[in-house]
Amino acid sequence: MDFQQFLPSELLKPYVRHYYLFQSDADTEFSDTVFPSGDMEMIFNLGGGTWEAAEGDSYYRTPPVELWGQITRPLPIKSKGKHTMLGVKFFTHSAACFLNEEMTIFNDHVYDLYEIMGKPIKTLHQQLLETKETAARIKLIENFLLKMLARNERKIFKIDKVGDMLSTIKTSTAENSLSLVASQHNVTPRYLHKLVNQYTGLSPTAYHKINRFQHSLKLISKGSQSLTAIAYSSGYFDQSHFIRDFKSFTGITPSAYLDNVTPVNQLLMQ
Repeated sequence: MDFQQFLPSELLKPYVRHYYLFQSDADTEFSDTVFPSGDMEMIFNLGGGTWEAAEGDSYYRTPPVELWGQITRPLPIKSKGKHTMLGVKFFTHSAACFLNEEMTIFNDHVYDLYEIMGKPIKTLHQQLLETKETAARIKLIENFLLKMLARNERKIFKIDKVGDMLSTIKTSTAENSLSLVASQHNVTPRYLHKLVNQYTGLSPTAYHKINRFQHSLKLISKGSQSLTAIAYSSGYFDQSHFIRDFKSFTGITPSAYLDNVTPVNQLLMQ
């Protein structure tokens, strides 16, 4: 497996965290679990492999061009075959700049972007299949995103404000400090909740929890601190609180995760 990241152009830096290229060999077949990241993604499948995502007790095959909504719980996936996948990882609030729907409708599912965006995204996918150089492929995606951004210009200011609110929430040390965050941005707590939920798919509290979990996951992957130290460093009141939250997002305890780091999540921690 190979995983590479690429930074966006200056115009798209406020909206795209990074692009990534995931490639795997023809004989690769595995099951894995995707954890909540706080970000939505757009993924173009350019290889011959297949992916399946869990829904209830069964799996469904993911589409050629995927929109990953906010994942709020562990999502099992299956992979088979040779993959070339080019992904766009948005910031928590910025996928809303390119979509017309409220973000909550996409939660915990992988959607077909053909059905959401129609012919333009299908044309882009075909262009990507016909283009071999990664830099040229990213340029095609950027041109597409810039056109979408221009069409949604009227709501960009409000979405940028949500980004500012998230930055404040991210630096807050407690889940119950949302009233203080709201006052810092001259809005009511209720309006803060509405805006964040509408444009990210997450409540402010859920965002705070996922951000804290992701911080702990990165520290665990480094392997330089004890789990107790990681719990306090990540803002948990105690280790039991840390373990409870970690298990809700992964399905396993932190110690069990250390014993069985899965291939996709190991790549995503790079």
